[in-house]
Amino acid sequence: MKRVLLVLTLAAVAVFFQPKAGHAGESGRGVFNPETATLANGMRIVVIRNHRVPVLTHMVWYAVGAADEGPGETGVAHVLEHLMFKGTKTRAPGEFSRILARNGGQENAFTSSDYTAYYQTVAADRLEMVMEMEADRMTNLVLTEKGVQTEKAVVMEERRSRTDNNPGALLSEQVDAALYLNHPYRRPVIGWAHEIEALNLKAVMAFYKKWYAPGNAILVVAGDITLEKLKPLAEKYYGAIPVQPPVTRIRPTEPPQHASRRLVLKDKRVRQQAWGRAYLAPSHMSGDKQHAYALEVLANILGHGSTSRLYQALVVEDKLAVGAGSYYSGDKRGPGNFKLYVSPRPGVSMETLEAKIESLLAGLLKHGVTPDEVLRATKRMRAQAVYARDSLSTGARVLGAALAAGLSIDYVETWPDHIGAVTADDVNAAARAVLKDNHSVTSLLLQKKTG
Repeated sequence: MKRVLLVLTLAAVAVFFQPKAGHAGESGRGVFNPETATLANGMRIVVIRNHRVPVLTHMVWYAVGAADEGPGETGVAHVLEHLMFKGTKTRAPGEFSRILARNGGQENAFTSSDYTAYYQTVAADRLEMVMEMEADRMTNLVLTEKGVQTEKAVVMEERRSRTDNNPGALLSEQVDAALYLNHPYRRPVIGWAHEIEALNLKAVMAFYKKWYAPGNAILVVAGDITLEKLKPLAEKYYGAIPVQPPVTRIRPTEPPQHASRRLVLKDKRVRQQAWGRAYLAPSHMSGDKQHAYALEVLANILGHGSTSRLYQALVVEDKLAVGAGSYYSGDKRGPGNFKLYVSPRPGVSMETLEAKIESLLAGLLKHGVTPDEVLRATKRMRAQAVYARDSLSTGARVLGAALAAGLSIDYVETWPDHIGAVTADDVNAAARAVLKDNHSVTSLLLQKKTG
């Protein structure tokens, strides 16, 4: 079974939200209108009703990710994600997946810096079966040193194929390592190769026993279900797991940044050269949080689609690039980032391209965005959500990611209203606060000439 290393970005998924006229907090009229409860052992439950078909998406989110790994143990969160598909005290290795497949279900898992999630999509009448198996592996996982070594080899191959053999991915990894001076977001989710190789059974089991507990987990079920039906099952299977002492999350913070950084990667495998810039930015939970919604709108204005500022100026008008865009990652427990990326046309020098980009950024900071640009962007962001509730998985992913990253249901449910309230002054203030050279890393991906 293929497991996907997926770093979900809540802000990117959030554009699927449907705007509503008003809200009433955690349980009012909002986006997904979830039903919620908390078990006696601290596990949170979220239900999103969708009765179109008798199918469910069942997700268990753990509020732990790569940023919680100890020194010298990068990759342990992701390796454990793979190992969770091994056996338990009552099931042989791989039996979970075989049982699910026989019952017509699908499954997968993913790891990010802030959370790890496991999910299954099954017929509604198979829910209890899935809950029993997922609860079993929450506390009864059985691993061997041989099994750990085997799965490490799988992860190492994943790293080679997705990162080491991809110059763009290698450069992106180096950019994050340079952008965050001290925060663990500087480390790759998949881990550094030499530290993956050094992981052993003791390290993996220690991580599992520390973080995999009901008080650090969120159950999200979306589909043909109600909280009234789900809660007794959750109490039967997950509620039976004893309370564990809370774990203190210790993460280093970022010091002041005083110098811009510049990275150049030359590789003969590069087919499309690229220019990029990453800025350290606040998130919805860290730093100057009042800028977070405005930064989402700024990213839309600057680099979302063919009508964005960057695309129009660099691709359409000056014909210096074949692609351009921007995005903002603000759904993190720690500091976020704001990134720009541009791919030059063949024959266009990086010096020419960068000079134009610097001119565009200077113009943005001097003159700002207009109220009309903000209005169009916020309408786009809200209107793209029309079909959000048609998906069994979108609501489960968005709400699970928010809660596992430390955000609230209210954050998700009121997102369209907050985006709609952003003004041009808000966006311009956010741009001036974040788009600073001394908070940035500029990267160049270049083709290395041979011969």
